[in-house]
Amino acid sequence: MAQVSINSDLGEWGFSTDAGERARLLQSPCVDTDPKNEEEASPEGQSRGTTSTFGAIFIVVNACLGAGLLNFPAAFSTAGGVAAGITLQMSMLVFIISGLVILAYCSQASNERTYQEVVWAVCGKLTGVLCEVAIAIYTFGTCIAFLIIIGDQQDKIIAVMAKEPEGAGGNPWYTDRKFTISLTAFLFILPLSIPREIGFQKYASFLSVVGTWYVTAIVIIKYIWPDKEMTPGDILTRPVSWMAVFNAMPTICFGFQCHVSSVPIFNSMQRPEVKTWGGVVTAAMVIALAVYMGTGVCGFLAFGASVDPDVLLSYPSNDVAVAVARAFIILSVLSSYSILHFCGRAVIEGLWLRYQGMPVEEDVGRERRRRVLQTLVWFLLTLLLALFIPDIGKVISVIGGLAACFIFVFPGLCLIQAKLSEMEEVKPASWWVLVSYGVLLVTLGAFIFGQTTANAIFVDLLA
Repeated sequence: MAQVSINSDLGEWGFSTDAGERARLLQSPCVDTDPKNEEEASPEGQSRGTTSTFGAIFIVVNACLGAGLLNFPAAFSTAGGVAAGITLQMSMLVFIISGLVILAYCSQASNERTYQEVVWAVCGKLTGVLCEVAIAIYTFGTCIAFLIIIGDQQDKIIAVMAKEPEGAGGNPWYTDRKFTISLTAFLFILPLSIPREIGFQKYASFLSVVGTWYVTAIVIIKYIWPDKEMTPGDILTRPVSWMAVFNAMPTICFGFQCHVSSVPIFNSMQRPEVKTWGGVVTAAMVIALAVYMGTGVCGFLAFGASVDPDVLLSYPSNDVAVAVARAFIILSVLSSYSILHFCGRAVIEGLWLRYQGMPVEEDVGRERRRRVLQTLVWFLLTLLLALFIPDIGKVISVIGGLAACFIFVFPGLCLIQAKLSEMEEVKPASWWVLVSYGVLLVTLGAFIFGQTTANAIFVDLLA
């Protein structure tokens, strides 16, 4: 997930000058639940955004693209080939774009500026709390995935440096996967996660953006001009079953999930209008679709059914160009972990303060102790789980189910609630159509989330 700044000059071109701005997109709303004053509640009282339409497109693209890119070739394999994978992505893209437009509409109607604030204002306290909890769990799971990615890439790099094949017996203890992940985590990730602010990571977004596009270019180039060591497996041409197609949905949801960041991006625009925003997200999603489709199609055709859940693991260890891609991914993930942890920690902090009924300014003295404790618990739990869940495909499947909630369930609930509230005043002809569409979104998201949860419980745990 690339980190992007919203109100900055370089942000106009998709590059960040303040990594903390990206983290603030997911922060919990203010603990103070008193109504806004009249000046704040009126559109005239809001500060006007500085992001142009062109800049907003690149910001949404950068917020969308990220580590999920590595899993798309495996998603095409799971779906049953190129035709099934493309059809599935194109079908889901309609719902993904509509969810982004619904969030902008509800943000404008409720005069709220973050995802969870919109859900809280439109759907009520219970749904708002569930949304914040879902964000915390999602960021927690994504941090686990990041640690697994670090281990995957380090295994290949160490194999080249040691001049031994991966998995060979008798390797030195310091090349063990659990040791290298733990060492990297304690040396780099933990120190980056403890500070209260993370604005010092101002150049992290640039590496994330470059790394993502570089990986896509390498996958496409390696398909066109394959190495001799690359031997593709069976190329599926049709799905094994309908359930196999549905199993690929979580990966697509994880890849295209930028909805939590979309509300602040919408409000940062010079002209925050729903119609303009519809054009922005459509263009951004088409660009993201091209990147994901290029990686998915070329990665799948290069390796077939034998493609690894992390496509970079399918390439030979001694490939220099791929090794550079692995280094980019590691650097990007090192920074992304701390930023996502900051987002999850902010949500947990907001929930705690709201539960205690304490304003932020009255609890400054205990903040540092709580922050260090929260960081240590978060860090140790994600590290332990990453060490004992080496398959990134399983982790992405679970957090992809949560991503479906952000893409489908919460926007659908907001649409239903917004239209139900309008019914008391005026009932337009399209009212029942929009309510039905909201029900469809909620049903689709609940199905994906329920399926991934059931697979995690009844398949992985009982296997």
